Amino acid sequence: MELTTNKIPPPLPCLACRFVTSSASATYTRTIRYLKREHIQYVAKEVYQIPDSMSCKKALDMVAQCSPDFLLNHSLRSYAFGLAMSHKVKTVIDQEVYFLGAIMHDIGLTPAYDVGGTFELDGAQAARSFCIGHNISTEKADLVHEMIAHHNSVGIAHKKDPEIALLHFAAGLDIAGLWLSDIHPKTLSEVINEYPRLDFKQGMKSMLNDQVGRKPHSYMRPFVELGFLKKIEKTPF
Repeated sequence: MELTTNKIPPPLPCLACRFVTSSASATYTRTIRYLKREHIQYVAKEVYQIPDSMSCKKALDMVAQCSPDFLLNHSLRSYAFGLAMSHKVKTVIDQEVYFLGAIMHDIGLTPAYDVGGTFELDGAQAARSFCIGHNISTEKADLVHEMIAHHNSVGIAHKKDPEIALLHFAAGLDIAGLWLSDIHPKTLSEVINEYPRLDFKQGMKSMLNDQVGRKPHSYMRPFVELGFLKKIEKTPF
């Protein structure tokens, strides 16, 4: 797998077009589901239990040590939401790889792993090194890298490996309420009860503002310019 080593911020018109296209696709999916009288299935807590492997436990410990509680819980919700929305991808995912990518996907926002690049790539490189250091195969470590590198790549991530697509869907759901119709309301409620949001909205907005303020090359710069922080504030949970 070729690793992503550069993320150039998309031009505002291009990013806006990607959001419009994504929204239209979601509307189409909801309409087809309604016409076919299909329903999103409830997903019980047992499905999104943390994998019982040493690498997953070590990754969770590492993220807990370097992240504020609101960011840790966001990562845990992203793991759970992704498994709850696995109907959105066509192939079975590697649950251990998915957990590793989900739990570490925002470590580039933390002082411990912010090395001056755009936070997605700072985090992706650190997570890949963590995986290699904990005897995860290079192939799986590369996939974790790409999950993190592309978790906010609107218009791109959904076309990649299922683990990459699911993290994109899950993080987007938690941060901005995107794809809300693709998860059962009871599952949504139970995940939030399991991993409370705390002061997530304010904390995440502050972190993104800090990234964009310090890094003109930040991939999130056009998102903020397009009003993404207001989208975060309006998330209905």
